[in-house]
Amino acid sequence: MLQETEYQYILDGQQRTTSLLTSLYGGNIEGKNGFDPTLYVDLTIPIDSDTDDESYRNRFLFWDEIDDRNGELRYNTGKKIRFNEGLIVKLIDVKNAFGNVERKLIDHSNPDFKDYDHQVRIELRRIKEILDNYRVSFIEVKGIQISEVCQIFERINQAGKPLNIFDIVVAKTFKPITNGEPGFYLRELIDDFRNTNNSQFLQINDLDYLHALAVLINLGVDNSGVRNITDRYLNEIKTEHILEVWEDAKKALLKTFDFFENHLQLKTPHLIPFRYFYFTITAYFYQNQSPNYDFLKKYFWFYSFHNQELLSNTTHLFQHIGFLDIEKYKNEYKFDRFLINKETLRSASYSSRGRMSRALLSLFASMKPKDWEHCDREVLAHNLFFSTDKPNLHHIFPTNSEYILSNQHLNNISNNSLLNIAYLTQITNLDITNRNPLEYLRDYDNPEFHAIMPGHFLPSKIMQWARNNDMPTNALDIFVEERLTLILDNLKQKLSGITFEEFDTSVVAAEIVEAAIS
Repeated sequence: MLQETEYQYILDGQQRTTSLLTSLYGGNIEGKNGFDPTLYVDLTIPIDSDTDDESYRNRFLFWDEIDDRNGELRYNTGKKIRFNEGLIVKLIDVKNAFGNVERKLIDHSNPDFKDYDHQVRIELRRIKEILDNYRVSFIEVKGIQISEVCQIFERINQAGKPLNIFDIVVAKTFKPITNGEPGFYLRELIDDFRNTNNSQFLQINDLDYLHALAVLINLGVDNSGVRNITDRYLNEIKTEHILEVWEDAKKALLKTFDFFENHLQLKTPHLIPFRYFYFTITAYFYQNQSPNYDFLKKYFWFYSFHNQELLSNTTHLFQHIGFLDIEKYKNEYKFDRFLINKETLRSASYSSRGRMSRALLSLFASMKPKDWEHCDREVLAHNLFFSTDKPNLHHIFPTNSEYILSNQHLNNISNNSLLNIAYLTQITNLDITNRNPLEYLRDYDNPEFHAIMPGHFLPSKIMQWARNNDMPTNALDIFVEERLTLILDNLKQKLSGITFEEFDTSVVAAEIVEAAIS
């Protein structure tokens, strides 16, 4: 009775594995008849650094670079002598016959090699240690049919990069076209979806798409086993799961991106405070025939600005989906009280990519800010026809302005606070450069600019200072406090009907406000 033969296939890393094996054990290479790929190492060649390619070429040799053919190839003579003396050795001999290799050095005519700490002996031990301890990353993928192996390899080979969970799911769910049956290739499915239009949101990374699919499979496929978005459960995703949700998933994802871009006026994924918003909002839109956009806007601003991080882990994620489901299925819902610390807003930094910094930039973007020079033009335009139209983040009190350089120590607020930032076009930002607000704001003292000031949360006091050509030494502090009040008033409008509670952990804030009023 014949026994069934079991095969194992290398799907990725084949080139590296082949190179390692042939360098140690030799072999035949197609198209190079008679070439021996076995590697030798010259122990006398020092290595200058980990990236010294020239020394590597001189140290690691093939036999045809050593063999002098009994003196015919003079340029190999020196290397052949070192080989005969045991200074050039096979890598496999270092691994499997280390004692013999070392004995040949000890017995060498040069007595220096008897020294245990001689550089040649040190190098020999170092190579032995590398060969003994080298580890190859290995991921076993079971249940792959023989007919699929070659095609799967072509799809998951990432040019030497380690496989991530997305690559593994791509491999596990891949189906070739067979007997007229359609195939399935997740990477191609998502790449085709990315070409729907030019929105930057469509270019979110592969893992975000995979997590969104996992959430929808959890919601829409009975007994899928995909109970979370961690790697443990992503590994449970099957081709039929994706196919079952995909058509409705596409619609939900597009509605999510449309919500961010055209309802909230956020033109880039870089403004989204929590990446989990992609999954919670997509879950809300999934198979939802009558979404409530006013509710969804409240949801976005509530959790973006809440004093606590309430969407930072998978427990939060599924709690949020449960909350959104209440409105989705038209049951009575209620937001908890909204709590915000003024000092958290003051300390949100221009240089930070934290949640609160992105929330503030999202708020600024949602106001559709207009350019200060050309007040009929939106700064965050979707299509840019000139490089000078590119949106910039402008310091209202410029960093190197004479005012900041002279008075920074008299203000408690850092100049890099996002409450000192506004969106402007690049050309307007360059025109302002490092001039004091007293100077450059007079250039914009006209009815058109006054009309767009609310869209930038600009308090009227800063224009009064410019007209009077005078402002207090703590003008930055006063400006920030008044701007903060405008921002909080706007948030209260956005969260109307929700209990809105603010507090302030700043010790000096009350003094600044009192001084400004007086």
